[in-house]
Amino acid sequence: MGYDVTLIPGDGIGPEITDATVKAIAATGVDCRWDLQLGGMAAVEKLGTPIPDQTLASIRTRRVALKGPLTTPVGPGYRSVNVALRKEFELYANIRPAKTILPGRYDGIDIVLIRENLEGFYSGIEHWIPTKDDPHAAGVTTGVTTRYGCERIIRYAFEYAVRHGRQKVTIVHKANILKMVSGLFLEVGRAVAKEYEGRVAANDMIIDNCAMQIVLRPEQFDVLVATNLFGDILSDELSGLVGGLGLTPGANIGTTASIFEAVHGSAPDIAGQGIANPSAQMLAAAMMLDHLGEVEAGLRLRNAVVDTIVTDGIRTKDLGGHATTQHFGDRVAARAQG
Repeated sequence: MGYDVTLIPGDGIGPEITDATVKAIAATGVDCRWDLQLGGMAAVEKLGTPIPDQTLASIRTRRVALKGPLTTPVGPGYRSVNVALRKEFELYANIRPAKTILPGRYDGIDIVLIRENLEGFYSGIEHWIPTKDDPHAAGVTTGVTTRYGCERIIRYAFEYAVRHGRQKVTIVHKANILKMVSGLFLEVGRAVAKEYEGRVAANDMIIDNCAMQIVLRPEQFDVLVATNLFGDILSDELSGLVGGLGLTPGANIGTTASIFEAVHGSAPDIAGQGIANPSAQMLAAAMMLDHLGEVEAGLRLRNAVVDTIVTDGIRTKDLGGHATTQHFGDRVAARAQG
């Protein structure tokens, strides 16, 4: 069976890590029919816009996309390309697993963060308050949290826990201070948690304490569910426990499409040097294969990445090794063969 998938290589190191990932997917035996599209600065240079209509049309038709890192152009009129894609396809759930690959300061980490992707302080509702002397004397950002959005993401987190055999969901909030926008999230979270009693344990934790506990005792966490801003911060903290963003994949799940990606940036300083680590992009591809129902192939690809790093000792520079992107990718592909 084949799958029609939009492929956006992205900017900077994006084409390099995406090329290695496409080869690794092919090695699993899964037939992905790629529709190559542009986004970010690569799209601006050729088509004058960071999100071309044909790219949106491709995702709308295929409903699944694998995306490399995109650079948002500097200057007025350009909001985050990633945020724009999330809004366009209502990608309300951001899933970021953090799992130990290389033993180090923190061993045995296996935490999944599920982040609400559309609301909160990233809603884009903001304005300046001018004075006579300063047009930007103050900036105002409005955080919008709806009951519908809270319930959708929290229920997704509990359903994710059930599907993947996870034991506990921690609801992250700041309801002690943000009485409405975070209080609503906690209220809805506790109500949804009651529906899963006996199947999934639940607790809640204030964001600042949660950030500290992740460092002190990460083993207490299983699935975390958080609002947009808090989830954004905690997901990078979790990445730091397992070796950084180079080992952290992400999935954006929506009502009309799903987009899978490495969560790191485009790293223009090393673009074209052939030394970028494709692990995060490959792990995102494994999540995509799971999503397509190719669970065995996804597991094989995931294990191939881990075995290449741990067993074979083939590592890119960021992991303390000397492997090129191609060398690393070729080994993963060889291990991922069905």
